[in-house]
Amino acid sequence: MSENTVTNKVIQKKHVNQTHLYWWLGGENSNSYERLQALSFCNALAKNLKLLYPDDKEGLREALERNLEFFNTEGTIGAMVPAITLAMEEKKAQDKEMSGELITNLKLGLMGPIAGIGDTLIWGTMKAIILALGCSFALQGNPLGVVFPFLFTLMVFVIGRYTATLGYNLGTDAVTKMISSGLMNKVIDAASILGLFMMGALSASYVRLSTKLQYTIEATETVISLQKILDAIIPGILPLLAIFGILWYFKNKGQNYVKLIGLIILICMVGALIGVF
Repeated sequence: MSENTVTNKVIQKKHVNQTHLYWWLGGENSNSYERLQALSFCNALAKNLKLLYPDDKEGLREALERNLEFFNTEGTIGAMVPAITLAMEEKKAQDKEMSGELITNLKLGLMGPIAGIGDTLIWGTMKAIILALGCSFALQGNPLGVVFPFLFTLMVFVIGRYTATLGYNLGTDAVTKMISSGLMNKVIDAASILGLFMMGALSASYVRLSTKLQYTIEATETVISLQKILDAIIPGILPLLAIFGILWYFKNKGQNYVKLIGLIILICMVGALIGVF
């Protein structure tokens, strides 16, 4: 090794934290059709890459170009990938014979599985549960409801910081160990089940739908209410059908929330106008 070769002590905990902070602040800010998160990914590493190549301009240039290639993953658990890449770049700065393609291929191989884990745990489960709890507080007039969105942001930051530290410390073995152990699959399954329970309970508690349709038997002047008949058969069947209708829409028409909300409002207005609701 030459005098300018870095040692294992170059990257400290503060540098890993810095990489995570830059990634957390800018991970979704530079999205482009050509490279998606590549600029934010490179920006998260750039300052520390200068530490690894203090007197090697050509090595620094290659490292920057290498980390400007296409990249896209989930931002929270995905903080592990720039941290692992930082560990790999540190090894390459020590070993000039190490191939830069290895780092590139590692990033490309990790971004898909990490995105699946992060989207399921963070955005598909944790966010839904936390914000739903916040809504329940807000509907009761409790000012604590406003705290939950900030709580979610704080949790995302803490989880990202932990996964970044874990990624750097374990290096290339981080994701392999997590997936091969089967622990992550168990966590995902448990979180999904908990999320389904929470969404079911919240739907039953807060979704309200009833019909005003009724029929009068003139001979006896008896009023037969369709809502009472439905409640006698399956209580809450209309809210349940509404939830199934929303799920059908998401599955077949895409997750266009604005269009769905507009459609729900339109159906409610027309139904109220003609006396159905």
